[in-house]
Amino acid sequence: MTADERPDLSRFALLSIAAAIVTIALKVSAWQVSGSVGLLSDAAESLVNLAAAVAAFLALRVAARPADAGHNFGHSKAEYFSAVFEGVLIVVAAVVIIMSAVDRLLHPQELERIGLGLIISLIAAAVNGAVAVVLLRAGGRYRSLTLQADGKHLMADVWTSAGVVVGVALVALTGWLPLDALVAIAVAINILVVGGRVMWRSAAGLMDAAMPAADRAVIDEVLAGFADRDVRFHDVRTRESAHERFIQFHMLVPGDWSVARGHDLAEEVETALAARLDHIRPTIHVEPIEDARSYENWRLD
Repeated sequence: MTADERPDLSRFALLSIAAAIVTIALKVSAWQVSGSVGLLSDAAESLVNLAAAVAAFLALRVAARPADAGHNFGHSKAEYFSAVFEGVLIVVAAVVIIMSAVDRLLHPQELERIGLGLIISLIAAAVNGAVAVVLLRAGGRYRSLTLQADGKHLMADVWTSAGVVVGVALVALTGWLPLDALVAIAVAINILVVGGRVMWRSAAGLMDAAMPAADRAVIDEVLAGFADRDVRFHDVRTRESAHERFIQFHMLVPGDWSVARGHDLAEEVETALAARLDHIRPTIHVEPIEDARSYENWRLD
């Protein structure tokens, strides 16, 4: 699959939207029957899931658009804006949860019908878990930051729900009401960590961070395979833009080679890179190996 043949992934976001609507209904019901602020915090995170899923849907529709006159390299970076938006929503949700939990610490309330509330919450967690697995697999397959972020968020929501269930169950067993609010605060801290990671990765993408070390090792291996062709490579630079990988480098060949021969070798190198790395966009600058200027790098500062 070439860089321009990526399918529209917004259908996965529609699945996430449907799951968010279902889990919001379930978790709000769990909170209403029990009165647990811990379960309320769980429901609040599902609201964030819904908003993030809608943003993901819009971003994936934009990212699927091909390159045009105004965007020569495509629209893939739209996924980063979705991930940043999701991170901001996560932080807002965490703040709201903490405020509710502090109020409950100051004004404890007895919990009601805890068993039913926990059962409903577990059903919602199962829905989120199933959708998270689908999103993470699709995100890995298509190198989609948006789907990976949404999947990780939903999986974090599953663990959050598990923690809330354990905490509320302990409240029922011990009768210590402050534990409900403390569980909610712990949930909020976990949400903040997830949101921070999402925003950090998105920021790295917007700053044109280099490809991971594992991908760079593959590139070095491919280039080393041409060492017996009287050719050298240097000044290799990489960056990522959502699912797309960009690489540029200098290829030094004998100066008496024809333009056609140098071009043919560059085509071979591009084909070899594409065989090992999906969605790779190479830019190769051919230079004479005898010229000292060919060994100069662009300044990194």
